[in-house]
Amino acid sequence: MNDRAPLVRTEHVGAVAILTIDNPPVNATSHALRTALKAAIEAVLGDLITQAVVLIGAGRGFIAGADISEFDRKRDEPLNPAIIAVMERANKPIVAAIHGHALGGGLELAMGCHYRVATREARMGQPEVKLGLTPGAGGTQRLPRLVGLPLALDMIVGGDPIAAPLALERGLIDSIIEGELRAGAVAFADNLVRDKAPLKRVRDLPPPELPDPEFFVQARADLTKRRPHLQAHDSCVAAVEASLLPFDEGLAREAEIFAATVASEQSKALRYQFFAERDAAKVSYLPADTPVREVKQVAVIGGGTMGSAIAICCADAGYGVTLVEADPAALARARATLRKHYDSAIKRGLKGDEAERRLTRIVGTTAIDAVSIADLVVEAVTEDLALKQQIFAALDRMAKPEAILATNTSYLDIDTLASATHRPENVIGLHFFAPATQMRVIEVVRATKSSTEALATGMAVGRKLRKIPVAAGACDGFIGNRLLTARWRATEALLSEGITILDIDRAMVAFGFAVGPFVAADMAGLDISYRARKQRGRNLPLVDAIVDAGRFGQKTGAGYYRYDPGNRTPLPDPEAQAIVDKARGSTTRTSLSADEIVARILGAMYDEGKNLLKDGIAERASDIDVIWVYGYGFPAYRGGPMFYGERNFKR
Repeated sequence: MNDRAPLVRTEHVGAVAILTIDNPPVNATSHALRTALKAAIEAVLGDLITQAVVLIGAGRGFIAGADISEFDRKRDEPLNPAIIAVMERANKPIVAAIHGHALGGGLELAMGCHYRVATREARMGQPEVKLGLTPGAGGTQRLPRLVGLPLALDMIVGGDPIAAPLALERGLIDSIIEGELRAGAVAFADNLVRDKAPLKRVRDLPPPELPDPEFFVQARADLTKRRPHLQAHDSCVAAVEASLLPFDEGLAREAEIFAATVASEQSKALRYQFFAERDAAKVSYLPADTPVREVKQVAVIGGGTMGSAIAICCADAGYGVTLVEADPAALARARATLRKHYDSAIKRGLKGDEAERRLTRIVGTTAIDAVSIADLVVEAVTEDLALKQQIFAALDRMAKPEAILATNTSYLDIDTLASATHRPENVIGLHFFAPATQMRVIEVVRATKSSTEALATGMAVGRKLRKIPVAAGACDGFIGNRLLTARWRATEALLSEGITILDIDRAMVAFGFAVGPFVAADMAGLDISYRARKQRGRNLPLVDAIVDAGRFGQKTGAGYYRYDPGNRTPLPDPEAQAIVDKARGSTTRTSLSADEIVARILGAMYDEGKNLLKDGIAERASDIDVIWVYGYGFPAYRGGPMFYGERNFKR
């Protein structure tokens, strides 16, 4: 027996039929919902009681879009265009009542109604491009007719929603309901019936006016410059351009473009990433009922670049933070870093009083015993095993017994750190990626004796920090940096064969990375990774030769590239290549295509990823991909090293 409530509930308030969509959590337009919605609309349009219809969402919003899982197979009718066709043919006014979000197919359904009302807080958008898609149910044809080409193109190509006040100003909605939405929408519908208001069908509006003859030419040129690799953005421009055609011709063109984007490799990769993010929350050894400890106060040990950034993340999430530094001078530098960050945040739009509230949540001190009030301690000092052991031994004495002790180490053995305490069950890794204030992912690392409660708490903290927490086992480099090590080994091999620094970086940028591995290393500082390798007995003679020559990257004006004073633009430097050639004992060059270089590097990463899965360090291949997309800038439209590897290197 199925006790599930109906996906669409029909009620009447007088002559107004209220159709409530109830498909939690976000009212996605699954096949079951589409079937129920079409039947409900046809039923009320055919009865003798109903004179107007209100379409409203239950829960947090109207409709947040389609059921993305359906795009990997043939979608069954009815689809949204068929539902919209029923509404547009109706001889009774249909009003969409929007709260929360109306996104993608949800906004398309709303635009298929005769009228739209919304709460002031509601937001509306067409974010399909973020999944490598174009709108496919008339969004590219109706939105330009309602709001004009410039705003429509911005919404569809950018993918970001707009707020209700702007939607009202530009004609996307007809009214903002200040009180309770349901009652306000019913009153609005009653007034339509009383006033015998016309049925406003968006399809009957004239095509939008072209603001400039070069409007679409310029849009394409801008995209070529800003997003050279992304196919869906160009497809969105083409679909919006079709809104200049007669409506049905434009719809047909949109359908062709939509079908092509659904089948594209880029969209498949982006849809894969969409689900990979959500799957990362599922950890086999953490049942849903695993207790999670309450965390209100966080202590961060070390106020350098990473420690200060972790403190900011915690303060922004509402935690009280104690930032511990070794001496007054170091603490002063940390405080200056914090102030500089929040001053910049104000310039980017954060309100001044909110910035001050966040800043005052961080209390700096040189007294390590101040950790006694913390529920969670995050150690973020330099990668020195002996120093970290000393700190963990001190934390064991000073932190309260139930406090979780976490390390931000990138490579070092967490079991060794845990053994410096009498509470190894409370020791975990919380590996943030640099810059921590921007990177969306965090590795929650399981040491041998870490308790499920400590790990579940680490995952919960990651979510509160608005990051994607990914569970990882303890090993050298965990998940992300273990693949990074594999990338460096492959890069070293290419250098040894005479492939140049420039050729390698250019190949990886052409693949889709924002910068190549050598520019990225210069940005991070070559001495840091160099010291970490030496501590672990790892040698990359050609890569290390640059550091041995006293070149540490951007901060010293020279690394694999050179940098003019006050300028971070990498400039090709024959001297760096000469250092590498001298270390390998040859100036002979080998010629490889960009594709061959990429295949060598990504193939090595893919093979290492398979080892991680075999060893149980990563739960699933998609976890590896989430870390590399959000922690290392792997192009999301390529899916990640494992997704890409399965399609190109599987053997």
